[in-house]
Amino acid sequence: MQLKSQDFLVALKLVALGEQRWTYAGLAHALGLSASEAHASVKRGLQARLLVDAALLMPPPAAVPGVQEASAIYRVRAKPRRAAAEAASRSDNPVRVHSRNLAEFAVHGAKYAFAADRLPVAVGVPTSHSAPAFAGVFAPGSDDWVWPHPNGTARGQGLEPLHPSAPFAAMQDAKLYDMLALFDALRVGRARERGMALKRLPLLIHPDGSKPEERPIDG
Repeated sequence: MQLKSQDFLVALKLVALGEQRWTYAGLAHALGLSASEAHASVKRGLQARLLVDAALLMPPPAAVPGVQEASAIYRVRAKPRRAAAEAASRSDNPVRVHSRNLAEFAVHGAKYAFAADRLPVAVGVPTSHSAPAFAGVFAPGSDDWVWPHPNGTARGQGLEPLHPSAPFAAMQDAKLYDMLALFDALRVGRARERGMALKRLPLLIHPDGSKPEERPIDG
């Protein structure tokens, strides 16, 4: 099993969705993927332990002492309803993000697994320190980075996005856009930009995690 760039994109989208209900069809549509690609990405995410089966997170039903016979009768009568609920759980939110693992992978592994490729100067969607995630921190300048895109609003150094559909998906989801831009700052940013991304990206993915260690950054 080898992770693909769309697997990381799918995992970040699930972070952005949070507790919202989702289906494979909706997930695929939001990311510009096919339903089969979304299924395959989730499967690989589970294998890599970046995602976890939601059924494993559900507590077992509590036993009611002294009413075993009544419980048995109830279970038989409630079977259709239970079956419907189980079917719904398989189609809605079948997996959840393993936040700690994904945050660790995002800052320590993904930038090597999905290395950045420079493209010619182009008009596109701002990314890295040029994106809204860095608004008010770095002034726009000649070293802006963009994902080339016909609906782009800025001109700058072209950068191949994590996945061809990432610009489309980012324009529909502000939180996903922030995470993708911060990830690009890890891939191509200078020391100050990478330092900011190292602090902010893990907290977006795993808010309950400990703050990243303060380290000097070379370059």
